[in-house]
Amino acid sequence: MDATVYEAMGGAEAVLALAEAWHRRCLDDPVVSHAFHAGTHPQHTERLAAYWAEQLGGPATYSGGVGDHASVVRVHSGNGPHEQMDGRAVAAFVAALDDAGIPADLRLRDTLIAWFVWGTALLNHRYAAPEDVPDDLPLPRWGWEGTDGW
Repeated sequence: MDATVYEAMGGAEAVLALAEAWHRRCLDDPVVSHAFHAGTHPQHTERLAAYWAEQLGGPATYSGGVGDHASVVRVHSGNGPHEQMDGRAVAAFVAALDDAGIPADLRLRDTLIAWFVWGTALLNHRYAAPEDVPDDLPLPRWGWEGTDGW
C-alpha cells in the first residue's frame, strides 16, 4: 500500500517547512504579496500547514479544531479573476518545494504541483462571493490519483 502524499513528503515537519517557504516567497513577490496586505493570523503558517496536511492525507488537525474549509474558501472568494497572482503563487510553491527540502521524487512533485494548481483554482474561483459558499463544505482530500467529487 502506498504511503499518503503527506507521508511521502515527510509528514508534519515537511509540510510546515513547505508552508513557511511558500509564505516567505509570497511575501517577497510584488504581485502575490498583495494577498497578504491586510496581515495574517499570528499562526498563519502553522494553520496553513495543518490545512495542507489534512488535504494530503495527514491528521485531521485543521478540521478537528483549527477551522473549516468553508471559512477558508469564504476568505478567498469574491476577489475576481487574478490569473497573474495565481500563476505566481504556483511558481512560488514549486520553488518552495526545494526550499523546504521536499523529496525530488518526480511522482511526488507532480502530485503536489497538480494539487496546488487545483486547490488554488478551487479556493479562489469556485464561488463568486463569500455568501455563495455553503456552510457544510467538506475539506477536500488529495491522493496520488487526485481527488473525487470536485
